[in-house]
Amino acid sequence: MGGANNICSDKTGTLTKNQMTWTNIWAGNDFKIPDPDGKENFKTSEFVKSQNTLSLLGEAVACNTLGTHTDAAATELAMLKFIQRCGVDYVDMRKKYVGKDPLRFPFDSARKRMSTGIKLDASAKTEHGYPIRLHVKGASEIVLDTCTHYLNAEGVKTALQDDMKQKLNEIIKIYAKQALRTIAFGYKDLKQTDGGKDHMDKEEGSKIYKIEETGFTLICIAGIKDIIRPEVPGAIVQCNEAGVRVRMVTGDMKITAIAIAKECGIIKEGEENEEHVCMDGPEFAQFVGGLVHKKTREQILVMGAEGENEVIGNEENMRIVQKKLKVLSRSRPNDKYIMVTGLMQLGDIVAVTGDGTNDAPALKKSDVGFAMKTGTNVAHNASDIIIQDDNFASIVKACSWGRNVFDNIRRFLQFQLTVNVVALITAFIGSVILKESPLAAIQLLWVNMIMDSLASLALATETPKPDLLQRPPYRKSEYIISQKMMKHILGQGIYQAIILFIFIFAGPYFIPEGAEGPFNTKADPEFGLTPAQAEKKNWDGVYVINGMKSDFEGNDVYNDLYDSTPSRHLSVVFNLFVVFQIYNMLAARKIRDEINIFSGMQTNIMFIAVWLVIVIGQVFIVQFGSIAMKVHVAGLTGKQWALCMGVGCTTLIWNFILKFIPDRLFPTLGDESEEEIRQAMEDYEILRGVAASNK
Repeated sequence: MGGANNICSDKTGTLTKNQMTWTNIWAGNDFKIPDPDGKENFKTSEFVKSQNTLSLLGEAVACNTLGTHTDAAATELAMLKFIQRCGVDYVDMRKKYVGKDPLRFPFDSARKRMSTGIKLDASAKTEHGYPIRLHVKGASEIVLDTCTHYLNAEGVKTALQDDMKQKLNEIIKIYAKQALRTIAFGYKDLKQTDGGKDHMDKEEGSKIYKIEETGFTLICIAGIKDIIRPEVPGAIVQCNEAGVRVRMVTGDMKITAIAIAKECGIIKEGEENEEHVCMDGPEFAQFVGGLVHKKTREQILVMGAEGENEVIGNEENMRIVQKKLKVLSRSRPNDKYIMVTGLMQLGDIVAVTGDGTNDAPALKKSDVGFAMKTGTNVAHNASDIIIQDDNFASIVKACSWGRNVFDNIRRFLQFQLTVNVVALITAFIGSVILKESPLAAIQLLWVNMIMDSLASLALATETPKPDLLQRPPYRKSEYIISQKMMKHILGQGIYQAIILFIFIFAGPYFIPEGAEGPFNTKADPEFGLTPAQAEKKNWDGVYVINGMKSDFEGNDVYNDLYDSTPSRHLSVVFNLFVVFQIYNMLAARKIRDEINIFSGMQTNIMFIAVWLVIVIGQVFIVQFGSIAMKVHVAGLTGKQWALCMGVGCTTLIWNFILKFIPDRLFPTLGDESEEEIRQAMEDYEILRGVAASNK
């Protein structure tokens, strides 16, 4: 998620609250509902002049919906609340008209409608003397196309002429521009022979049944409002600042989708008039050529069936979509899948939201799939992350955490590889020259604990900071070890190794010895250093004895004294090595050449605690580790500790200097091209500009 540069987001429940309210109605006349969220019954005569229209509307909503006040989907819940306030008891009406196994064709994203047949009383008057009435509800423009008549203000069935149809389309547009979801209700009395014996006939391959195709009478058009989540516009700005392009994918008609996208800040006023910024699903699929087989170039109809062989039919047009498309309206599940496939094919890292079973292929295909908590189990299983509050702002948090995790891995790697470089150089060259590593195996084990277990706890627990969303996302082909990290790994590694070799080879000439002598046991002749030994070891009583067991020619130096105690000379070397890492751990918290390495440290209690544990552990090992840890039995003197701490802190000074050395002087890992980097930065600057204009 830290590298995601595209989010294809659903509208309902993610950008909006999914709390629907029926606010407008056309039932012969256009009317705005007063107090749409109230509890008291409506004065229905204000907007439904005819009892016939009200009765048919009650049938349409009560019988052609699913669920109740406790479990209905948000849109249908708004409808049920509306007719309840109109004085209609939907529970009784369902008992009266809907049997256990009704004639019902459910809604899906391809059909854009739902139809239910109700069985009327034998005494009820119908147009054809057959007691089955079919109610349909769905996308307003689709239902309107199936209508041949409408109910006028007096509830009289009237032929739907072109001028009236144009007027109704204008009503739909007016509602849509107010960001209202428009739903039309229609009915028709069936003939016994309509749609075959059981009314279930349909054309092969079609999802629309023959009795749904035409002949309906329009009852009303509803305008249903879904409120934008208040935090969404700000979250969209954050995404743009972070270099993440947000695309809204919705089943709503284009005008409604545009209105909502403007409220969210996905598009600006007038931007919808630009070519390819807002497209309907079928238009988009045709424009990019759908999905084809990579080798045969045959059209793919079943999404996900061909796996890696699925490619976009027209890649050139897909590049146009990649740069411009922000709103995909009247989207079908296949359209979302094609969108994800196309963007990923062009190198984008794509995150997708979804809640339905039909969203599962796109969720699984994407780099990061977000399922809503209220979504189906199929969607949950296909996704990578489940959003517990169904909120787009949570996706922005996931983006921040994704980048933070990636940064934490980089922090740990920069620290660990620096330690590895220093340890490798010191142990290898020291072994070649001195015939034995200056660092004992048990000491390297402690270093390994610092490097792996403790460092991972300290450096991998940094929490997200606001500045994470003020820079570009990680690119798909960006190597985890950046050029900047290489600068610090090699720079620090070589610097520390040089200083350590100075201490190894020249230490006996400047590392001070304590007044008590090299053994700290003058009163104990067993461990004392006789004048003859002192003369033989060329010890002047001021500086430490050379701790190398043998010299370059193989002559004994400290070998005959080692059984008494490991040398203070190499104990200082070991201590300095670890002190370097203790200071460098502070510097490794910042991996982007930030000047203040202490910024935000107070917010990471784990880092502070682990760092102190390492410091205390090192003091304990050096002062009390004795022969078990291959250090001097009396530890180090105060002057020797001061020397180690003073020289060790120079690693912070060197870290500061390294920040001003150009990254280009150091090797680049990975195979990312300069053109890819340039293009990514151009896209980032464009989105930053969009964010600035939306603030």
